[in-house]
Amino acid sequence: MADVVSPEVRSRMMSGIRGKDTKPEMIVRRGLHAMGFRYKLHDKKLPGKPDLVFPKYKAVIFVHGCFWHKHDCKYFKWPKTRTEFWRKKINRNVVRDQSAMSTLQAEGWRVSVVWECAFKRKDEAFDIIKVLADWLNSDLQKVEISGVGLWN
Repeated sequence: MADVVSPEVRSRMMSGIRGKDTKPEMIVRRGLHAMGFRYKLHDKKLPGKPDLVFPKYKAVIFVHGCFWHKHDCKYFKWPKTRTEFWRKKINRNVVRDQSAMSTLQAEGWRVSVVWECAFKRKDEAFDIIKVLADWLNSDLQKVEISGVGLWN
């Protein structure tokens, strides 16, 4: 199936997708900051450059886009064009994510992943922030939040 937009338009659309300061990331940042949590952003010294780093809690939060990180939800679909390119790219992202999280945990960091799909319902943002705040104040090693539920 052919793309519904021209290659130039598609290129412009794809170049506008940000890796930092995404809407879900900003919701998490603003919510946790309002609750008194202080953090570093995208610390290049840590594997995977976590979106939020909480040195006081020895914890990091990754806010993942469902498409770019191959989340098993209704928002992830393999592209119908350039399939080999996209499969290599996205699978490489997944391997890199797993490696970064394993390394962080081996170094004693607690890891949380918040998926983009968790924010699809506007009334969920406060609940997500509350879960993250509770996790930061707990001893739990890992938490994952998505549109289909919460996993520890």
